Amino acid sequence: MRAIQMTEVKHLQLIETAKPAPGSDEVLLKIMAVGICGSDIPRILQFGSHVLPIIPGHEFAGEIVEIGSEVNGWEIGDRACAAPLLPCHECEWCKKGEYSLCEKYKYYGSRNDGAFAEYLAVKAENLVKLSQDTPFDWGATVDPAANAIHAFLRGDVTPEDSVCVFGLGAIGLFAIQYAKALGIKTIVAVDIDDSKLENAVECGATFTVNSLKNDAVKAVLDHTNGKGVTVSFDMSGAPVAQHNAILVTGKMGRVVFLGISHKGLELSEQAVDNILRYQLAIKGSWNSFSNPFPGKEWTEAARLMGEKKLNPDLLISHKLLLEDVPDTFKKIDEKSIVFNKIMFYPNGFLK
Repeated sequence: MRAIQMTEVKHLQLIETAKPAPGSDEVLLKIMAVGICGSDIPRILQFGSHVLPIIPGHEFAGEIVEIGSEVNGWEIGDRACAAPLLPCHECEWCKKGEYSLCEKYKYYGSRNDGAFAEYLAVKAENLVKLSQDTPFDWGATVDPAANAIHAFLRGDVTPEDSVCVFGLGAIGLFAIQYAKALGIKTIVAVDIDDSKLENAVECGATFTVNSLKNDAVKAVLDHTNGKGVTVSFDMSGAPVAQHNAILVTGKMGRVVFLGISHKGLELSEQAVDNILRYQLAIKGSWNSFSNPFPGKEWTEAARLMGEKKLNPDLLISHKLLLEDVPDTFKKIDEKSIVFNKIMFYPNGFLK
């Protein structure tokens, strides 16, 4: 089969390699679509992977073409996506069903070969069934959708809440869509890119703020008659957005940090005062898994896509072939490409 192999930072190449054979507890998935995750970018262009050489790619979907001898409940031709985490099932966190906190995990695309390839052998327990009319490239976005849903679960969000989302990458835009699917009436989107704000409106945002052009905190507070929102999310990882998420959250509200920053966060006197006086809860959200594995985040995202209540077409900005992967990452590194969700089709463009 053909695959994209990473041998060192910034070095990707198209190779010919053996098609994997599924183990007794695995299926062989013909990869029909695989996306670039935000975490792939620093992994490939800056920090490197945990294992080298490696085939990257962990947001994927495909068609089952072989089934291991111990696998039940799946048939040849089924459509599926798969959670990339391979939990150990032995540590204290796995035993508690908190798989995102597994202490000895492996991961497709960073610790195990991933889906920038024509085929991938996948553990059957990682599979999530897609309806037969769910497009494969939609299935390849269940991962970021599940991350958004996990953040909502961490924030204990209900339809009665009002929400503000900072950062409109794939996860942020799915957060907007999920808020709409829940029936939330006030959905605020904040970003520095007008095109992403327009995209957020398509996804269901009821109010948008360009924080480069306007005071985001003032705009959100004015829009909510000074009360602020009940739940805010930072999906950007930018310290200024994390700080502002605290300031736009009203009394007894919840602040959820999901975006990875690799930077410190210094809080102003006002932010600390709000945390104390408003009795705010600040929560972290990491990955997308729960019990039973891979979790309700994954099954809910797949269900909502099957019901057309989540629309990944609003996020997919590029549709490319497997051989385009190296040049695409070069363009990302050179900042010569503007994108949201980039999707590759290892077995040819879908019909």
